[in-house]
Amino acid sequence: MTKTYYDKISKGYDRLHGEEQRNKLKIIKENLQKNKIKINKNTKLLDVGCGTGLSSDFKCKVVGIDPSIELLKIAKHNYKGDKSKSFIKAFAEKLPFEDKSFDIVISMTAIHNFSNIEKGIKEMKRVGKKVFVISVLKKSKKLPKIDKLIKKYFKIKHRIEEDKDVIYFL
Repeated sequence: MTKTYYDKISKGYDRLHGEEQRNKLKIIKENLQKNKIKINKNTKLLDVGCGTGLSSDFKCKVVGIDPSIELLKIAKHNYKGDKSKSFIKAFAEKLPFEDKSFDIVISMTAIHNFSNIEKGIKEMKRVGKKVFVISVLKKSKKLPKIDKLIKKYFKIKHRIEEDKDVIYFL
């Protein structure tokens, strides 16, 4: 099995990106609350590109997907014993879920890594019901393309320019 870049850096991922990811998660949670998006134990949330599970820290039923086995191992360890969280190896471009399976779909700083961004966006829209949050790395050369695709498939309710990311509330 060939190790991906994220498999190789998995042990240091939280040290490298943890604070930055937690700050974005705080912004996302505050804005969901401000926009009266209620999250409770019955809410179903899909975390696309969940990595080590930092972005899966919600008090609801969370399914995190990521193509990196090593990052998923860390996520599973981080939430050991929490039956409301599950983590599976999957790709954004081919989500193994039925249409409209999730109340909320988030993808935090992962979309620029999708092999087919448009297909990933269409898949997220397919499995989600009405609330979507996507953050994109500002320095990504793919940001203009991603912005255009987000506008093509979603209605932007709110857009925040954070320190390193643009966060779309759709």
